[in-house]
Amino acid sequence: MSTETRRRRTRSPHGSTPNKRFKFLAGATALALPLAAMVGLASPASAAASATATYAKASDWGSGFEGKWTVKNTGTTTLTSWTVEWDFPANTKVTSAWDATVTNSANHWTAKNLGWNGTLAPGASVSFGFNGSGNGAPSGCKLNGNPCDGSTNPGDNAPSAPGKPTASDITNTSVKLSWAAATDDKGIKNYDVKRDGATVATVTGTSYTNTGLTAGTDYTYTVVARDTADQTGPASAATTVRTTGGGGGENPGGGKINLGYFTNWGSYTVKNLVTSGSADKITHINYAFGNVQNGKCTIGDAYEDYEKTYTAANSVDGVADTWDQPLRGHFNQLRKLKAQYPHIKILWSFGGWTWSGGFGQAVQNPAAFAQSCYDLVEDPRWADVFDGIDLDWEYPNACGLTCDTSGPASIKNMMQAMRAKFGPNNLLTAAITADGSNGGKLDAADYGGAAQYIDWYDVMTYDYFGSWSAQGPTAPHSPLTSYPGIPAQGFNSADAIAKLKAKGVPAKKLLLGIGFYGRGWTGVTQAAPGGTATGPAAGIEPGNQYYKVLKTTCPATGTVGGTAYAHCGNNWWSYDTPATINSKMAWAKDQGLGGAFFWEFNGDTTDGELVKAISNGLK
Repeated sequence: MSTETRRRRTRSPHGSTPNKRFKFLAGATALALPLAAMVGLASPASAAASATATYAKASDWGSGFEGKWTVKNTGTTTLTSWTVEWDFPANTKVTSAWDATVTNSANHWTAKNLGWNGTLAPGASVSFGFNGSGNGAPSGCKLNGNPCDGSTNPGDNAPSAPGKPTASDITNTSVKLSWAAATDDKGIKNYDVKRDGATVATVTGTSYTNTGLTAGTDYTYTVVARDTADQTGPASAATTVRTTGGGGGENPGGGKINLGYFTNWGSYTVKNLVTSGSADKITHINYAFGNVQNGKCTIGDAYEDYEKTYTAANSVDGVADTWDQPLRGHFNQLRKLKAQYPHIKILWSFGGWTWSGGFGQAVQNPAAFAQSCYDLVEDPRWADVFDGIDLDWEYPNACGLTCDTSGPASIKNMMQAMRAKFGPNNLLTAAITADGSNGGKLDAADYGGAAQYIDWYDVMTYDYFGSWSAQGPTAPHSPLTSYPGIPAQGFNSADAIAKLKAKGVPAKKLLLGIGFYGRGWTGVTQAAPGGTATGPAAGIEPGNQYYKVLKTTCPATGTVGGTAYAHCGNNWWSYDTPATINSKMAWAKDQGLGGAFFWEFNGDTTDGELVKAISNGLK
């Protein structure tokens, strides 16, 4: 089956974009900005020692930047702690930070010293840094409540933060919030109640009932006090509340599996699963990818997996990571997700297009390979995160990015060893080829024999055709069925599923694959499939574009083989839509399949319309 160069398949192990975890100082021109000119809001007076805070942009790589703050004690007494506050425009955010604890409430950011760098003698200075997205500059800077240029503001002090709101009387559409009063030297005027960063009410008391909510949905609340001088203080700690109902719960797929791949290199975050509503509708997540090398399962990207620090704004539960907590990164966010959505099961997926070359060596000693995978998945630091393992070998005894000659029995032997080690209570799955042609990849390995050991196969029923055939003919990359003029027989979902059933794989152990992206050509004049082309259409990479983009830039104009295609200008794309997904899910149920899976969350809309289509179609 034809493949491409990225989707879960390609990405270089080190990525192709600037590595934002490092400090990009070499060759960069630091733009020091003394922030006297940035102060735009009145700040309370402070009894702290005189000090300044200066901002510099150390590096800018277009999609993000590295920022640096320097705090200097300009007074004559020792500074025992420091807090820097500033505002960013809505499109600018801190994504990770070092040498300070950085949190935010909407667009207002706060950085506090760590235990070892808060004390500054007169004349001493300390710096902390962060990586950010967007291109905005900070404004309204305050250091320990005073302007960052070292001056003081006249007038009274701003209020303290109210107590963390507590939730009660939670229904499908409402929640009551209560909090401890803030304090102020002149008196409290009122409170702003903020939901997901936006003010939803201003009240004079210390409670508020928010109505008109959506069932089965998460909302995050903070409260900000305002005094009689109209000064606002810091926000309270955040509380996340989930309304009742919503139809998700323990069985969002109606008894069928609805599994999505979550990549450790994309811009999609675990929190997006919550904000899109997808967490309610999926049943399983495959976390991609771990590597296979030197006969063992190994970490794919330590920084993204368990080292990256998440701010409160990007965290599933609204709580920022600390520098010294034992587990950070995606693993910790997935742990938090499971706490809120206990029906979700998570598997760690190993291999993929780029990292399948190591399987051939690994299966020479299946027991040792299985032991290495078990030791990694069940590492005490994250054993509670994962419910099993997914093996994405592309392809046993066939060619993918590299060619394997381990023999037809290699996949059966591998799965037998994995089941023996992982036992009956852990999930064991595999992503496999969907080449249903005679003598093709499904015939090259003993998928039928391996099926007795697995829970299910993720059958990759996409990427049948694409712009790797640069001149065409144009054809849909994920046809459900054959059609007159299809470029290759057996390259469709129905033939692949039929072949696997004929090999003895139970239908309930087969999941139908859906791609959340399109494949396309340019230089195409013919609207119907089968036209000639001059090369790949432009996209996130040549010939590949997310559904969330194509649905508006090149809407579907027809269907063929049970999937959609679009001709716009001189471009021709094929992709699945909610309508074609609904038809595919009806077919999957009619075939008795165990459900469906998709590659991958990044391609869906912000409200998760493709995940929703799969969920509704499987019910």
